[in-house]
Amino acid sequence: MDSGSGIAASEENTMRDNHCMQTPQPAVIRALPDTLISQIAAGEVIERPASVVRELLDNALDAGASQITLRLRAGGVRLIRVEDDGAGMAADQMPHALMRHATSKIASLADLETVATMGFRGEALAAINAIADLSLISRTDAADSAWRLDGRSGELAPAARTRGTTVEVCELFFSVPARRKFLRTDATELAHCVEAARRHALVRPDVAFEIWHNGKRIEHWRSHDGEDTLALRMADVLGREFLEQSVPVQARAAGVHVSGRAGLPNHARARADRQFTWVNGRFVRDKVIMHAARSAYNDVLYGQRQPVYLLQLRVDPARVDVNVHPTKTEVRFRDGRDVHQAVRHAFENALAAPRAAAAGGASAASASASASGPADLSAAAHAHAHAHPHPHPQRYPSQHNLPLPAHGHQVRDLGLLWQPHATLRQPATASDSAPAHAGWPLGRAIAQLHGVYILAENDAGLVLVDMHAAHERIVYERMKAQLADARIASQPLLIPATFAASEADLATAEAAADVLPRLGLEVTPFSAQTLAVRAVPQALAAADPVTLARGVLHELAAHDMTTVLQRAQDELLGNMACHAAVRANRQLTLPEMNALLRQMETTERADQCNHGRPTWRQLTLRELDALFLRGR
Repeated sequence: MDSGSGIAASEENTMRDNHCMQTPQPAVIRALPDTLISQIAAGEVIERPASVVRELLDNALDAGASQITLRLRAGGVRLIRVEDDGAGMAADQMPHALMRHATSKIASLADLETVATMGFRGEALAAINAIADLSLISRTDAADSAWRLDGRSGELAPAARTRGTTVEVCELFFSVPARRKFLRTDATELAHCVEAARRHALVRPDVAFEIWHNGKRIEHWRSHDGEDTLALRMADVLGREFLEQSVPVQARAAGVHVSGRAGLPNHARARADRQFTWVNGRFVRDKVIMHAARSAYNDVLYGQRQPVYLLQLRVDPARVDVNVHPTKTEVRFRDGRDVHQAVRHAFENALAAPRAAAAGGASAASASASASGPADLSAAAHAHAHAHPHPHPQRYPSQHNLPLPAHGHQVRDLGLLWQPHATLRQPATASDSAPAHAGWPLGRAIAQLHGVYILAENDAGLVLVDMHAAHERIVYERMKAQLADARIASQPLLIPATFAASEADLATAEAAADVLPRLGLEVTPFSAQTLAVRAVPQALAAADPVTLARGVLHELAAHDMTTVLQRAQDELLGNMACHAAVRANRQLTLPEMNALLRQMETTERADQCNHGRPTWRQLTLRELDALFLRGR
């Protein structure tokens, strides 16, 4: 080895030895300056201009304001000014408003556990003051004049304004330029600010809101008093289409008062951007509520469409913890299952009523009159036959549902038997052409199109019905009612399927020992870290038992067990109803078609099949005239 490489190796060994001999030095713990503390706290509370708008509107509402004006410049980056006519602040109290953790909302832990105001931490104004130029102007009824407080210097001076408070925030994130680089365009930030104001305005129809941007008024929502104030505010903020395409939600259960509006399935959207939820007046995004609402829409929405709804919950403040997130948009319920059940049942009841009564402008009295009519196809067909006799005698089905396709097929499951009928009907005659009955919202059947659609005439115009989808829903709802408390039939496995289970899977399998058999599953411990699947639902006998068991255990661990059980049973019944419903190309007589229409008018959720597809559509005379350019 040459001398050069030997020297290099020696130096490398010496450096390694010195490095190993060095001991780590203890880190110095130091107190952070107040300015840096405030900026760190501001990073948690203030994300963008909309965060400032939310906090300032919270304070204005807590102050009892009845008129709030929001002025913005450059999407809120250059200027955010909130003016209210609330109670105001005394001059000697204004400096305390900018101190961290100084608030008039709470004074003890008991107050925090039952907080009913929008704000309560006392850190919003301090956080905003740390990252922007902030000033306060406020006046109380007892004061001779208003006072202005400069957030930078702390200078307090007289000012002019009536009772209330004005908070002005300029140059957001000027002291934290790195955060300012993360902001989007002015248009994007403006949209977020308007959305924050919209969330406040929707839940407080008694307060008037104005929004100005760059000197132009872009929104004005007047205050409303008296009855239906929420409906009027929703029409102002979301448009009248939202009211027309939604139904009221009202329920009270287990100490939870649920109210609002549920969007119709046909009004669902591709994104979940029109889902508003408030808990005790506070806008939140809560997984329990969102899951409960989505589960209520399970068998009336098509594909991955997202429902539209506006929901208000009133809960005892002691039963909900609002101090779980810096932005206060998350809450934690003490009795999450009670809240889940209350919300789900409220939505289900609101969506259950068939909306056929709205077709043709039929009144609720007409709908109830039709509901008291024949309850099954055989009786309806018999009544129609007496009203409009055929020249040739016809036989009518004796069962409570339409005859099934003549394939000699039986669907047997959960102890329920659906026996097919192969009786065919003679073609309808001209004697069936009678005027539509006023008590029939879906009108009188006049023809069958390509063996798939039923054409009916009502007072408003033409009704088109997908006969398979409509009968599928009717059969499905009957099966659900008959099998509400039954368990899904299971198929034992000749050789149990075992799989390595996690601690969560083992705990869920033990906790759900009573629920799994009702789902048609038998999952038992095989060893300390292994579970065995010994039975699966009959209808899913061909499925992979391990994948099925893992999926069910995951659902049971993530959600309410009762909900999972109901969803699994409904999915199985939905498949059965699809096979049992009348098929396409089945020729129906007019009495049978009318009987189907009458059942649709009295069956819950009859406006969609259990896959979420619509079962009928209305074409008004105005729309038909437009197709043929009549009146032009």
